Amino acid sequence: MTQPHIVAIGGTTRASSSTARALEAALAATQRLGARTTLLTGAAIDFPNFEPDAGEPSPAVAHFIATIRDADAIVIGSPGYHGTLSGLVKNALDHVELTARDDRPYFTGMPVGLIATAAGWQAAVTTLTGLRGIVHALRGWPTPIGITINSSDGPDPLARAGLPIETMAAQMMEFLTRR
Repeated sequence: MTQPHIVAIGGTTRASSSTARALEAALAATQRLGARTTLLTGAAIDFPNFEPDAGEPSPAVAHFIATIRDADAIVIGSPGYHGTLSGLVKNALDHVELTARDDRPYFTGMPVGLIATAAGWQAAVTTLTGLRGIVHALRGWPTPIGITINSSDGPDPLARAGLPIETMAAQMMEFLTRR
């Protein structure tokens, strides 16, 4: 396989988002393993609500969909809001419906790494569970390891997620090389 393209989607509109930092760490781990990467977070996924019959997508949505179409693997990260993923991330994933008629619709055949951050373990775990369900619906293959980060757990909770993030990156790359 040529250099795989890993695309990360998620985060929040805050510049200091812990979810965006976790996505950056995941992309850095895949880069160390030979991937090229694209991060789509914050304003890059802040679209109007998905409407199936809306007509031509905006330039931002068209760029998002073109990037998804070019991806070999996906990483999705979401903050846990009230026990599930954020509306920003869910709406971006809803826009993946624009690939429904493609030769490779949705995330068909792609490994998908998942990261959930929240100010507590319960919300992080339920958010991760919700993300897994969405990835299955989009025909993707969630990696065996999913990352949960409790953002209220000490001064630098992301630092403790380093080894699991490296493991997730390795699982994605292994899936791609075996495919």
